[in-house]
Amino acid sequence: MEALQGKTAFVTGGASGIGLGIAKACAKEGMKVVIADMRQNAIDDALAIFKENGWPVLGLELNVTDREAYVKAADAAEATFGKIHLLVNNAGIGCAGGPLWSVTGKETDIAVSVNLIGVLNGIQTIVPRIIAHGEGGHIVSTASKAAIIPVPGCGLYNVTKSAVLGVMLTLAMDLEGTNVGASAFCPGGYITNLGLSSGVVTAALSGDAPPPPPPAPPAGGGAPIAMDWDGLLRSPDDAGARVVRGVKRGDLYILTHAEFKEGYAEHAQAVLRAFPDEIPNPRYGETFTNLTRNDIFGKQTQVPALGK
Repeated sequence: MEALQGKTAFVTGGASGIGLGIAKACAKEGMKVVIADMRQNAIDDALAIFKENGWPVLGLELNVTDREAYVKAADAAEATFGKIHLLVNNAGIGCAGGPLWSVTGKETDIAVSVNLIGVLNGIQTIVPRIIAHGEGGHIVSTASKAAIIPVPGCGLYNVTKSAVLGVMLTLAMDLEGTNVGASAFCPGGYITNLGLSSGVVTAALSGDAPPPPPPAPPAGGGAPIAMDWDGLLRSPDDAGARVVRGVKRGDLYILTHAEFKEGYAEHAQAVLRAFPDEIPNPRYGETFTNLTRNDIFGKQTQVPALGK
C-alpha cells in the first residue's frame, strides 16, 4: 500500500509507546488516524498531540478482547472517517514471568486474550471491511523480537508473541490474490511504558488491584534516579517510521534491530540441522507443494537502512 495520503489507519494500543509512535507516523503521511486504547487518560494525552499538529484523529476507548465492542469501534471509525485501509494490531501486554508451569491459569487467560485473541478480533472485524471496499489496504500486527528469538524467563510472552507471528504468516497466505497486505512487526528494545500500561490493563481485566503509581521525585526536587541506557533503547517514533515504511514496501516481516540478526541465524541453522540427513523423495515435493514450500517467503526483499 504505497499511497497513504487521505486513507484511514486504525491503531489499537495507540495511545502511548510504540502504538503512539505508529499513529504519529501514519498522521505524518497524511492519514486519518483512529487511536483505540483501553485507557481513556492515555487517549486524551495522545489526542492533545494530534490536535496540536492539526492531524485528523478519533480516540476510542476499546478493550480488544471484547468482540462486540470491537465491532462498535469499527463502526464509529467508519462513521467518522469512512473506509478503513490500515489496521495496526498493536495492543498487547507484558506477561507474568517464569517457567510456563509456574504461571497461573488466570495469568495465562489474560495474556492469551489480549495478545492473541485481541489480534484475531481485529482481523475478523476489520479485514472483511477492507476487502469489501476494494481500495486495498494492509494489516500490521505487533509481535516481538521474542517471537523469533525467545527470551529466557518470559514464557507466556514468548508464546503469545510467537502465536501472533503465526497468525500474520497465515493471514499473508489468506490474502494472496487480494490487494491487501500483511506484516508481522517484531520490534526490539524501545522506550515505552509497557510495564505500567500492562499493569493497568491486567488489573482491569482481572479485577485485581491496580499497580502502585510511579515513585515520587526525591525529596528536595529533581528527577528520580534512572538507569543510563546509553542510547540502547530507541524512540517509539523510530518504530513508527519503520512500520510505515514496511507497509509501503509490502514487507512480510518488519524488523528493527540488526543486532538480532546473528541470533536468528543460529535459530534458523538449528532448524536446518534438525532435518534428517536423508535424500528427499522428489515425488513428495511434487505432490504436496503446499506443504513443502510457501510463496509468501520469496516475496520478502532486502530492507535497506532506515532513511536510504
